[in-house]
Amino acid sequence: MLAIIGGSGLCNIKGLEIIRREIVKTPYGQPSEPLIFGNLGGKEVIFLARHGANHTLAPHHINYRANIWALQSVGVKSIISIASVGSIEKSIKVGDFVIPHQIIDYTYGRNNTFFDGIDNPVKHIDFTYPYDMSLREIIIQSVQKLTYNFVTEGVYAATQGPRLETAAEIDRYEKDGATIVGMTAMPEAVLARELNLSYVAICPVANHAAGRGESAEGISSAMLNHSSEQTIKNTIDILVHLVKTHGY
Repeated sequence: MLAIIGGSGLCNIKGLEIIRREIVKTPYGQPSEPLIFGNLGGKEVIFLARHGANHTLAPHHINYRANIWALQSVGVKSIISIASVGSIEKSIKVGDFVIPHQIIDYTYGRNNTFFDGIDNPVKHIDFTYPYDMSLREIIIQSVQKLTYNFVTEGVYAATQGPRLETAAEIDRYEKDGATIVGMTAMPEAVLARELNLSYVAICPVANHAAGRGESAEGISSAMLNHSSEQTIKNTIDILVHLVKTHGY
């Protein structure tokens, strides 16, 4: 079964039949929202609003462990994460979609493992390639048939938030090799790996990163809101295409 983690706007998909909403209790507390079970293109899909129904949860306050555990407990095997990002690399434009292949983790203080020696014995998982390679390839082959501009590799700089980054921080991330920046890739990706769930991300580019392009003098809320409306529509088109053509 496929789960899609993203914003609450993704639940307004044309053609989505919502079957039920389910509150799932976990050993790690409550997930961000009840899980939404739906039927899309003849396939059962689960949606989870990462930040809560009204975007009330800051990135560092999201209960990532509860979210991933809840999905795994109801039979999810694969997760597509929809996570808006800022572009660091000049060739990546606002409105593009990036399918990242790597992550650099700059977050801190988040509950980032199920195997911390408290709830479960310590376990050192392999995380050389943080995104599922097979699922990435299926998604890339599918979306390349669409008219949107896809960047099929990217290095995601996962920052703490909720504030946006300084221009100097973006310069540092670029020197480290990052090409996009966001706040939710970690620990979501590693928790999925710990529970043997296939996990990939599709990252709509909402803005240029701080100090770059249109954000050279700053990033306004109006700029982000304007880009997000069209981004949600395009993202929904992509998800419908994926589910109908491949079942995920």
